Amino acid sequence: MTDLPTRRSRRLAEVSQARAAAAEPPTVAIDLRAPAPVPEIVTGRRRDRGAPADDRTRVMGILNVTPDSFSDGGLHQAYDAAVQHARELVAAGADIVDVGGESTRPGSERVPVEVEQQRVLPVVQQLVAEGITVSVDTMNASTAERSVDLGAAIVNDVSGGLADDDMARVVRDTGAGFVVMHWRGHSDRMYRNAEYVHAVDEVRREVELRVAELIVLGVRQEQVVIDPGLGFAKQGVQNWEILAGYERFASIGLPVLVAASRKRFLDGVGSAAGAAPKERDLATAAISLLSAERGAWGVRVHDPAPTRAVLDVWDAWRAARS
Repeated sequence: MTDLPTRRSRRLAEVSQARAAAAEPPTVAIDLRAPAPVPEIVTGRRRDRGAPADDRTRVMGILNVTPDSFSDGGLHQAYDAAVQHARELVAAGADIVDVGGESTRPGSERVPVEVEQQRVLPVVQQLVAEGITVSVDTMNASTAERSVDLGAAIVNDVSGGLADDDMARVVRDTGAGFVVMHWRGHSDRMYRNAEYVHAVDEVRREVELRVAELIVLGVRQEQVVIDPGLGFAKQGVQNWEILAGYERFASIGLPVLVAASRKRFLDGVGSAAGAAPKERDLATAAISLLSAERGAWGVRVHDPAPTRAVLDVWDAWRAARS
C-alpha cells in the first residue's frame, strides 16, 4: 500500500499542476476563413437579369407547402403542384420564392421538423436547380441549414431566431440573408401578447433589441432584413399603426420587408367584408405600392401579378422624373 507521505506528495503535485493550468490563458480557436458572402438579392450590390436594382422593391412570392395555411392551405402541398406554382409566381413577377412547410396562421400548432423538411427540401432543391432565388420560411435551424446547403439564399424566420437557439449560428456560418420578424410567441398563443401602449415604439424597440442580440451572436448586419410582423401578436388597428409608422422602422437603418398579403386586418378594405382572402389582393398591392414609395426592401405576397403591375408603374413614374 502506498504510504501517506507519498500520497500527499502526489496530491500536492496534482494541485500544483491544476493551479498552473488555471493560470494559463485558454486556447482560442481562430477561424481564418473569409466570412460567407451575403447573397446579392439581399445586398443589391449588382443588378443581373431578373434581379432588382439597388433601389427597386423586391417581390417575394409565397409558396405554402402545407395543408392548413390560412389562404391557400392544401393547394400546393404535393411536390409537383408546389414546383409548378413556384414557376407561376416567378412568371407573375416574383423575384424570390418563399417556401414554407409549417403554417403560422393564428391558432396553428407546430409540426414535427421531419415533416416540415419532407415538404420543403425537395421543392427547394428543384427550384434552385431551375435558377429561382429561394427563401425558406422556417423557425427550425436544421431546416434552414439544409435549405441553404441546397442553395436557398434567405432564411425567413417569423420568430427572428427566438424559436430555435441554433438559428443564429446557422445564419452566421452560412452567410445567408436573414429576415428577422417581430415575434411575441407561437401562433397558438400570440394574440394573448397583443397588448401595446404605443405599438410602433414598442415593436421597433423589440426588433432593434433582437437585431443587436443577433449581431452579438455573430450575425453580420448586412445579412439582416427586418419585418415588423403584421398580423403576428397584433390586432386590427395595431397593424395599420405599424404601416403608418413605417419610417420608424426604416430609421433603424436596415432593409425592411412588408408582409401584409391577404391578412385578416385587410378584410373589408377594398373588398367586401367576409370575402375570401384572395379578394384582398388589390389591398395588398396598394400596400406594396405605398411600401415601395417609402423605400421598402421587399414585399411578401401571395399573388405577385397585381403587386408587380403597380410596382412597374411606380418604377416608370420614377424613371420619368429622373
